[in-house]
Amino acid sequence: MAALFAEWPGGGCTGEIISPEGLLLTNHHCGLSFVQKLSSIEHDYLTDGFWAKSKGEELPNPGLTVSFLKKVEDVTDAVLQGVTAETSEADREELIGKNSRQIEKDRKGDRKVRIEIVPFYSGNQFILFEYEVYRDVRLVCCPPWGIGKYGADTDNWTWPRHKGDFNIFRVYTAPDGSPAEYSADNVPMKSKWFLPINLGGVKPGDYAMILGFPGSTDRYSTSYTVKNVIEEEGPAIIDCRTTKLDNYRKHMDADQEVFIKYASKQASVSNYWKYYIGQVKQLKRNHVYERRLAQEEDFMNWVNADPQRKAEYGDIFEGIKAKWMELDDIVMPMTYLREAGWNGGEAISFSRRFIRINKMFEDKADKADIKAAAEKMQPQVETFFKDYDKDLDKDVTIALLNLFYKDIDGDLLYGPVPTMLKEIGSKNGGDFTDWVNKAFEKSIFVDPAKLEKWLENPKKLDKDPIFALTNDIIETYTRIYSWYEDACKLGNKYERLYMKGLMEMQSDRNFYPDANFTMRLTYGTVEPYKAADAVNYNYYTTMDGVMAKYVPGNWEFDIPQDVRNLVAKKDFGRYANEKGELVVNFITTNDITGGNSGSPVIDGEGNLIGLAFDGNWEAMSGDLSFENKVQRTICMDARYLLWCIEKVGKCQNIIDELVIK
Repeated sequence: MAALFAEWPGGGCTGEIISPEGLLLTNHHCGLSFVQKLSSIEHDYLTDGFWAKSKGEELPNPGLTVSFLKKVEDVTDAVLQGVTAETSEADREELIGKNSRQIEKDRKGDRKVRIEIVPFYSGNQFILFEYEVYRDVRLVCCPPWGIGKYGADTDNWTWPRHKGDFNIFRVYTAPDGSPAEYSADNVPMKSKWFLPINLGGVKPGDYAMILGFPGSTDRYSTSYTVKNVIEEEGPAIIDCRTTKLDNYRKHMDADQEVFIKYASKQASVSNYWKYYIGQVKQLKRNHVYERRLAQEEDFMNWVNADPQRKAEYGDIFEGIKAKWMELDDIVMPMTYLREAGWNGGEAISFSRRFIRINKMFEDKADKADIKAAAEKMQPQVETFFKDYDKDLDKDVTIALLNLFYKDIDGDLLYGPVPTMLKEIGSKNGGDFTDWVNKAFEKSIFVDPAKLEKWLENPKKLDKDPIFALTNDIIETYTRIYSWYEDACKLGNKYERLYMKGLMEMQSDRNFYPDANFTMRLTYGTVEPYKAADAVNYNYYTTMDGVMAKYVPGNWEFDIPQDVRNLVAKKDFGRYANEKGELVVNFITTNDITGGNSGSPVIDGEGNLIGLAFDGNWEAMSGDLSFENKVQRTICMDARYLLWCIEKVGKCQNIIDELVIK
C-alpha cells in the first residue's frame, strides 16, 4: 500500500499514483480549493483549466500534503488494558486515551511518521495506522470548469452524469527520496508501485474494486439516530445551507472575480446541502427507520430468550432512549449554532481565530508577547482577505442571523439562542439588517486596513461588534456541547453493547466496520439499475449526453469551444469504444462514501479503469443503510481521462509518462 493510495489532507479524499514519477490522480472537486488559490482574473485556472507541458511548469501548493499508509496493526488489547466491565464510562475513556497516547509515542519514536489509533465497531476494537506524509505536492493538470465541474449542483449526487471529475498532481521528495517540505531542489517521487491504465473499457458484469479512505458511515445505528436525521439535523442543515447558497449565487453570478473567490467555498457548502436533501428523502423512501425498529425488536426477542443475555443486554434501549431524550432538544440548536452561527458569516468565523489573543489581555500577558502573537496572524489575515467579498458576506450574515432567530426558540430548556443575538432580535423584530450594516461599518474583521492597523497595535476586542457576537455564539455552543457530550457518554456504553450483541446474535454474518477515514477495499461489478417504475438506467454515458445538456454561458452546463470543436469532428482517437462513442462515466455496485472521492476503480488484473467520484440519488440513505438493489458508485471512465489529457490539454508529455494497456 505504500506510495500508491494516498489520503488527501484532513481525510477529505483519496488519490492514487499512476506513473513511475509520482503522478497522483484524484478528483477535480478534491483539488478545487488548491486550484482556486492559484487562480486570478489574469490566470483563471478554474474556468480555463491548467495543463503543465513540462515538470518546470508544475505549480507548488503550500499546505497541501498527501499521506501514504505504511502499516496496520490491531492494538485492541493494549488500548483496553485496565478496562473491565465494571469500569465507568468516564474512567474507560480516560484509560483508552492514556493507553493510546503511550502506544502512539512508543511506535513513533523519532521517526517522521503519523500514527493514529482508531476505534472500530463502536469501540469494541482498536486499530493502529501508520502513515508517511509528503509535503511537496504540485499541480500538473486541471481540466476547464466545463469538464471538471460539468453539471455542478444540478447533477450532483445523480445519475446519469457527464463529468470529467479529475485533477493530477505530482508528489516530490528530497533528492534521497525521503518526504520533504517544498524546495526547488526536490525531485519527482520514484514510485515503488503505480497503476497501469486499461483502455479496454467496461461492460455489465465486469469486476471492479475500489480502494480508498471512506469518511463516515453509521450503518449499525439505532432507530433513534435515523429519526433524528430525518426530523432534526437534516432539515436544519438544509435550511441553513439553502439560505447561504442563495446569497452566494446572487453575488457570484454578478461578478467573475467573486465567482473565482467563492468557487471552492460554494462547492463545499453545496455538496452536503444536496446530500442532506437526498438523505432525508431516501431514508423515508427506503423505510430505513421502520427497518431499524424491526431489527431492534428482533434483537430484544433474542435477548429475552436467554437469562444470561438478558442480564447483559436487557437494559440497552433504556440507556439509548435516555441519551436521545437529551439530544432531541440539543441537536437542532447545535446545528444552527454551527451552520448559521460561528460557521455562518465569514467575518464571524474568521474572528474566532483572535479569541486566544484577546484572552491574553484578560490574563494580563506581557505586551511584547501579545504583539508577537498578533504578528503571527499576518499570513492568515492575508489569506482571508484574498478570497473575501464584504458585500456577499454581509448579505449571508443578515440572512443567517434572521433564520437563526426565527427558527430557534430562545426559551427552550437549554437557552440555545446566544444572549446578544436574542437581545438584538427582540429590538429589531427579528430583522438583523440594520445591526449587521452598522457592525460591518465598525468591525476590523471586514476591513483589511483596519485589521492591519490593529495588528500594529493590538487592543482588546470586546467592543468590536462582530467579535462580541462571535464570543456570545461560542459561549452558547460550548455550554450546549457540554450537555451534548454528557448525553453521548450516557449512550456510548449501550450503543457499544448493542453492536457487540448484534454481532453475537448474527454470528454467521460478516460484519464490516463502519467507515472512519481509514483505508478500505470494496468490490463489485459494473451494472445498470432500475431507479423507479419504468425508469431504467444504462450503465454508461457518452459525449453525446454531454452535448445534449449544453447551455451556452450557463455556469453549470457551458462547454469550452475547443471541446465542442473536437466533438464536432468526432476526434476521439483511440479512446472511442467499439461503437465510436466516447464514454464519459459508468456505474458500479461498489460501496463508497465521502472520502472515497478520487479513489481508483481497478479491474481484476490491477489496472485503472476509472475514477470514483459520486453516489446516486436513489441511495442517498447509504451512509445509514446500504441499498443493494439501487446503490451505485459513479465513476469517470479512464478513456475519458486520457482523452482530456491528450486532446483537450495537449499534454503528450503526461500520456508518454503513463503505462497504458
